[in-house]
Amino acid sequence: MVSAFEGEGARPGGRSVVALAPGVALCAAIGVAALALERVETGLFGRAWIEALVIAILIGTAARVVWTPGERWQPGIRFSAKFLLELAVVLLGATLSAQAVAAAGPALVGGIAGVVAISLAASYGLGRLFGLPRRMAVLIACGNSICGNSAIAAVAPVIGARSQDVAASIAFTAALGVLMVLILPLIAILLGMTPHAYGVLAGLTVYAVPQVLAAAAPISSLSAQVGTVVKLIRVLMLGPVVLALSLFAHRLAQESGAATQRRRPPLGQLVPWFILGFLALAAARSAGFIPEAALEPVSTLATGLTILSMAALGLGVDLRTVARTGARVTVVVTLSLLVLGLVAFLLIRLLAIG
Repeated sequence: MVSAFEGEGARPGGRSVVALAPGVALCAAIGVAALALERVETGLFGRAWIEALVIAILIGTAARVVWTPGERWQPGIRFSAKFLLELAVVLLGATLSAQAVAAAGPALVGGIAGVVAISLAASYGLGRLFGLPRRMAVLIACGNSICGNSAIAAVAPVIGARSQDVAASIAFTAALGVLMVLILPLIAILLGMTPHAYGVLAGLTVYAVPQVLAAAAPISSLSAQVGTVVKLIRVLMLGPVVLALSLFAHRLAQESGAATQRRRPPLGQLVPWFILGFLALAAARSAGFIPEAALEPVSTLATGLTILSMAALGLGVDLRTVARTGARVTVVVTLSLLVLGLVAFLLIRLLAIG
């Protein structure tokens, strides 16, 4: 099976625009449908419990069950799953700013980095303990420890993850993310946490920034503010983690036989272009070279490209493969989240946050 992140047509120069158009248009149509369903959710429930990104994967997967896209569609699907996702990762760099780090103070920043590191190691270890492939274990560890779906989407092309692994990781992580939004405020009330402490807990444990706001706002506006800052610092860890993974990705390739030699590749091949672009835009944002007025359009474009890419991934998913790993992924994601919560509580106690 050809990975969704491999193959001809993954780059703009690989095929002509005419050849790419059918597959890209198909993925775009699924993306538009996902966004429409997200709006319906918001209208019915006041917020979108299932993000358009996840809906796009589900629609693509459902379409793949009843219809297998022919060769006419494949170049555009592969292009959407790889190049457009890489471009979205680059644009994501513009949404990150070092100013949030300075506002939080060195003790909390160091603590957040420590929590992310411990969670990454524990989540990966749990994944391997339960027999998950290395790539899926990495995806779950990054999604759980950093920023859920966005981290999984950013890491996937770096490690050459399969469509099935990405879809399963996002699906189960997204489900637990929604559950966290519902349960976390109840935990705060039962434990009698202060708004400040609860904001730190929410920022450290909830996956997406909108979900942090949804989980923290019912307690207080202070919780929402603190939670957002902590979450943004946690997201900043994505850059170093993805860069480190790019340096060791060749080891993962050896597991699948994609690399037959153990010789270390040249540096230019170890750090993908989109990681350099991500870091460059993050640095430009921190230095003030990107105007505030441009941030929302860039963020919207990055989100749209990611949704389109997720539709492409869904079209390449084999549900039988996902079903075979479903129970193990659920257990690993749940245990990883419990570890993350425990470490977050310990940090709050250690720093005497109240």
